Amino acid sequence: MRRLLDGLYGGCAALAAVAMVGLLLAVLATVAGRQLGLNLTGIDGYAGYLLAASGFLSLAHTLKRGEHIRVTLLLNAVPPRWQRALELWSLAAGACLAGLFAWYSARLAWQSHEFNDVSTGGDATPLWLPQLSMAFGAAVLLVALLDDLVLEWRGQRVLPVNEEATRNE
Repeated sequence: MRRLLDGLYGGCAALAAVAMVGLLLAVLATVAGRQLGLNLTGIDGYAGYLLAASGFLSLAHTLKRGEHIRVTLLLNAVPPRWQRALELWSLAAGACLAGLFAWYSARLAWQSHEFNDVSTGGDATPLWLPQLSMAFGAAVLLVALLDDLVLEWRGQRVLPVNEEATRNE
C-alpha cells in the first residue's frame, strides 16, 4: 500500500512538472508570437489552466516531502504529548478542509460538464477539462492528509527535515 500511495504522489508531481513545462512553452510561444507578429488566440487561457494544474497536482507531493509551510513556534513551546495532539488535530482539520475542497471542486467540474460551460475566449474550451486537475489534485491531497493522519495516529509518521529552514542567511 505504501508503494501505491507514494507512486500516486509521485505521479501527480510528474504531471505537475509536465504542466509546468507546458506553461513554459505557452509563455515562450506567446513571446515569440508577439515578436513575429503572430496572434496566438487562447494561449493565455491555456497558460492559466496549466498554472492551476501544476499548483494543484503538486500539493500532495509537497505535503509528503515536508515542504508546506509549518508554524512550529507553538509546537516547540508545548510538551511532546501536546505536540502530538496538535499534530493530530491539524491533520484532521486539514483532511476535513481538503475533503470539502475536493468535493466542491469535483462538483464544480461535474456541473460545468452538465451545463456545457465553456471559456469566454474564442476557443470555447469546455471548462470541466481544466477543472479536473483541480479536483484530482484536491482529492489526492485529501488522501495524503488521511495517510499522514493514520501514520501519526499509529506513531509511525516521520516528518522530513527541510534543511532550508535551518539556513538563515
